[in-house]
Amino acid sequence: MHIDLTGKRAVVTGSTAGIGYAIAKGLAAAGASVVITGRSKERVDQALAALSRDVSNANATGVAVDLGTADGCQKLIERVTDADILVNNVGTFEPSDFFATDDDTWQRFFDVNVMSAVRLSRHYAKEMRERDWGRIEFISSESALNIPTEMVHYGMTKAAVQSVSRGLAKVLTGTNVTVNAILPGPTRSESVKKMMEEQAQEACISVAEAEKRFIDDNRPSSIIHRLADPEEVANLCVYVASEQASATTGAALRVEGGIVDTMA
Repeated sequence: MHIDLTGKRAVVTGSTAGIGYAIAKGLAAAGASVVITGRSKERVDQALAALSRDVSNANATGVAVDLGTADGCQKLIERVTDADILVNNVGTFEPSDFFATDDDTWQRFFDVNVMSAVRLSRHYAKEMRERDWGRIEFISSESALNIPTEMVHYGMTKAAVQSVSRGLAKVLTGTNVTVNAILPGPTRSESVKKMMEEQAQEACISVAEAEKRFIDDNRPSSIIHRLADPEEVANLCVYVASEQASATTGAALRVEGGIVDTMA
């Protein structure tokens, strides 16, 4: 299978590192022009420089903006008025005891993880519907189905994202605009690597052992029994953005190593 996205413009939110950057890189390698977003110009510039090294002849631009706010989403829309592919990847996570998680934290997680995707999809989906072609992806998580007790607030947002994805797919019934949710499992992103390094240091063990202990303790049902690499998630996202995935819509597509112990 040869995926060719030449002539398509892709907006990938939260794409200066980790899964988001891997998706941007994969889309650029398939020929799409890519818009990278991040909260700081420094991080965006670093990602663009990395992309130019990783993908020969990459066509990429960047926008520094805080998508956790309505104003930030509007600024991105004003800078990039149209897109063929939208990957709603931006998100935040952190372990927090349920009884210690205050209202402001719940609201912040909802604004970043859910409302950024709602606001951007509301804009870009209209243009896609008018052209009768588009791809929208919501990066959810296995935590949407397997709610972690240490991050109930995070799991809630990922379940909400999955619901929005399914609903929007139905809104666009009969068009050639597909909408899907992608459900990664624990992935070796920048933030997860940092967490593993901190746990390794605290326990005086190697990072590899910390990763193994994390899977054993927190995701024992994993079939691959390891963290995924960002590129493994990105591979699925690139396919879903392609013409070849034209009959895949309204789906929750798992790339979580078999953690969720159901077949449906």
